[in-house]
Amino acid sequence: MIKRKLNSRFGFFLLLTLLLWVKNLFAYFVDFDLRLDNALQVFILLINPIATTMLFLSIFLFIRRTKAAYITGYLIYLLLSLLLFANVVYYQEFTDFLTIDTILGAGKVASGLGESAVRLFKPHDVLYFLDCIVVLAVLLLKKIPLDIRPVRAKFAFSVTIASLLFLSGNIILAETSRPGLLTRTFSRDYLVKYLGINAYTVYDGVKTYQVSQIRAQASPNDMEVLTEKLKQQPKEKNPETFGIAKDKNIIYVHLESAHQFLIDYKLKDENGVEHEVMPFVNSLYHSNSSFSFDNFYHQVSAGKTSDAETLLENSLFGLNQGSLFSQLGGKNTFNAAPSILDQKLGYTTAAFHGNAGSFWNRNETYKKFGYQHFFDASYYKLNDANSFQYGLHDKPFFQQSVKYLEHLQQPFYAKFLAVSNHYPFSELPEAENGFPKVNTGDSTIDGYFATANYTDTAIKEFFDYLKASGLYENSMIVLYGDHYGISDSRIEDTKELFGKEDWTTFDTMQAQKVPMIIHIPGQEKGGINHTYGGQIDVLPTLLNTIGYDSDNLMLLGHDMLSPNKEDLVAFRNGNFVTKDYSYHKGDVYDNQTGDLLNFSRPEVLEEAKELKIKVDEQLAASDQINNGDLLRFYYDSDLSPVKTEQFNYKNSVKTLNGIEKQLGDKSTSIFSKNGQRSTEELYKTKSFKEYANETDK
Repeated sequence: MIKRKLNSRFGFFLLLTLLLWVKNLFAYFVDFDLRLDNALQVFILLINPIATTMLFLSIFLFIRRTKAAYITGYLIYLLLSLLLFANVVYYQEFTDFLTIDTILGAGKVASGLGESAVRLFKPHDVLYFLDCIVVLAVLLLKKIPLDIRPVRAKFAFSVTIASLLFLSGNIILAETSRPGLLTRTFSRDYLVKYLGINAYTVYDGVKTYQVSQIRAQASPNDMEVLTEKLKQQPKEKNPETFGIAKDKNIIYVHLESAHQFLIDYKLKDENGVEHEVMPFVNSLYHSNSSFSFDNFYHQVSAGKTSDAETLLENSLFGLNQGSLFSQLGGKNTFNAAPSILDQKLGYTTAAFHGNAGSFWNRNETYKKFGYQHFFDASYYKLNDANSFQYGLHDKPFFQQSVKYLEHLQQPFYAKFLAVSNHYPFSELPEAENGFPKVNTGDSTIDGYFATANYTDTAIKEFFDYLKASGLYENSMIVLYGDHYGISDSRIEDTKELFGKEDWTTFDTMQAQKVPMIIHIPGQEKGGINHTYGGQIDVLPTLLNTIGYDSDNLMLLGHDMLSPNKEDLVAFRNGNFVTKDYSYHKGDVYDNQTGDLLNFSRPEVLEEAKELKIKVDEQLAASDQINNGDLLRFYYDSDLSPVKTEQFNYKNSVKTLNGIEKQLGDKSTSIFSKNGQRSTEELYKTKSFKEYANETDK
């Protein structure tokens, strides 16, 4: 019976579908590193190759001529096999999946792989084509007779409809497991894990076409008009702070999901005992060596952390929908902080992140930003005990980063993306448990203060290392919150923790404040600044502190240390805050009382409407620059286009060691200054329970 079924065209269709399904699963579990966190993800992974495979192969069922039908079916089958294998080879070299841009630029792919393609080939790779050879052989030898009976059009149409329904079900399950998968585009890993190689490739093709259409319509004239508008905006500097961190290393420390309300917050446990959540960060916040901001807001949208990076390092907003990193990061021209500091001031630039380099498309975007080095998860030792779904936990992350940090030539610009304080705020190693959890009725946020405390300790240990190694005094350390930790839909559950009976829209807007601390050892004129600012203002502020005149750069933000900075912060959704009031969808709230002013102060509402126009213009300017890739037409910055081909993030250690050897006694890395000896032993770390035991003694 099975043989009779195979002898039919539909039987041939089922055979090819089965073989492709098996090969995809083989790639998923053997060659790709697709982290599976629960049973639903496993189930989706098992079924996701089926729908698109059936959909593509169903094409040959509509062909009536016998040989043409079988040849078409086999060619589709062969092309899908080639696509899968090409991704396998590319993944082995770059730990990422092929994009349409990469496929179209096949020459760059070949140069990226080069002679290593043969070296990358593994014995089991023959399995991806062995079946193709076997199927071709049995067809040519007529072991599978060609069925001369055409498939009825209604039946072929039914197979296609069934494939589309199956695909719809797959997408629904994927969105259930990972909401916003297709709109936020977290990672190509996620798209493959949830939708499969075929669907991912089609999705990437659609996105690539949409972007190319917008880019094609942009012109140098658009940039000229925009430049004239932005030149009219004042860009005053503060002479007292301009250049106060000149020639210092710049270290960014990412405070994942940190709200401003964590600063100085003390959590009462069930016995009424208070526990300071972030004691070390608090000490930095109140230090005279720190310029801290208590009215600093995140301005991200769906791109979340990647949006924060866009804002901080480019002084541009993310996209209104989806992530700029994912959609435009590998395509656009940027005047980003790493490129500016490298080209104009000779900084070494590096990013550190204990997660996959492809997450948020960082491995491509960072090259466009001008990062010379990117130490992603492949550089760290991860296991089930020291990591979770978002990467390496903070303590081992900072500790393991030292072996790379110590080889950077000074001055350097280094960004550390810590992740432990990430939703759902619960997954810490056993030895790190002990800080009280709250009971809000929402288990997904009850561990928020505990994970924040863990991050605080990790940062203190990192600072201790910086001091012990000699890096501290020669560095400016910037700590920033990337976005909210507790979402708008859940934040109301925390009202009792802040002594509130009700939670209002105004309270939610205030909860968008995040920490911003610029710590400059040796400075004594710091303090808490009450200026209203946002992430878009960080780059202008940073450049002025190191003494770089940024007037010729296309920056939408303003120096937060300037006494004349306008107190206006725009949000990606069009809402905004000023020093006096907060605007939310047409409603205006008093910043002091939280009262609605629409009716009691109509003149304020009219003023807010004028500011709303200004906010919309700023957002529109950012969108125009990003969507049209207008910075490719901007020459006033005097920056050369970033040559991404010069960056190979897989060889950073070898590159840095080579630079040290070449410079010899002139090398400025900490490793060289320490007599060619590692400083790893200077890094001291302990678990929460070990610290607790010391306190009890």
